[in-house]
Amino acid sequence: MTSIFLIRHAAYDEGQVDGVGPRVDLGLSDKGKLQAQALADRLRVSQEIKADVLYASTLPRARQTAALLAPALGLSATLEEDLAEWRSGDGDMDEAEFIATWQGLGDRDRLFHRFVDGCETAIEFSARVQSALHAIVKKHVGQTAVLVVHGGVMQVAFQYFFGYGDAAFRRAYPAAGYTSITHWNLPMNTSKWVLESSNDTHHLKGA
Repeated sequence: MTSIFLIRHAAYDEGQVDGVGPRVDLGLSDKGKLQAQALADRLRVSQEIKADVLYASTLPRARQTAALLAPALGLSATLEEDLAEWRSGDGDMDEAEFIATWQGLGDRDRLFHRFVDGCETAIEFSARVQSALHAIVKKHVGQTAVLVVHGGVMQVAFQYFFGYGDAAFRRAYPAAGYTSITHWNLPMNTSKWVLESSNDTHHLKGA
């Protein structure tokens, strides 16, 4: 059995550094640290995930979440930049401008629109993440891998595991709360993945 656990990072702060430059990931907020610790406590007590390897996106919010989970899993995190969130604006584009531009595009145009020079289109983002997931799956056949990633990455994972195209998300998309767990299994001698659970945030109740 090959198992992939996708964990979304905890809540984080975003803004300029010393009031200048683009908006960037400033790392976990105080609330985010409590969320990550609640998940770490759950994993340490329940021992429900017996992982062979821990991966994390290189962005601060994912790295810091993984660092808090690592002791509970008994692993250190391997950083993988191809698991990072969609590089759509690099913090240089005002959020209101981004949303207005997005809403003004047709469904097909959204896939191929490059919001900022040097950043990715949506279809390039999907290809990058699916390639990274495939490489990890092939490397860890028969093992359990935990990946600390982002909401966009978890959505693309549904495209990879289920074979969904972009059109599927024009009607609905999978929820992914902060520190949520989504669990995929590939039984031996089959090519069909099983979605065991999705958006599991039970550890946050009362946290």
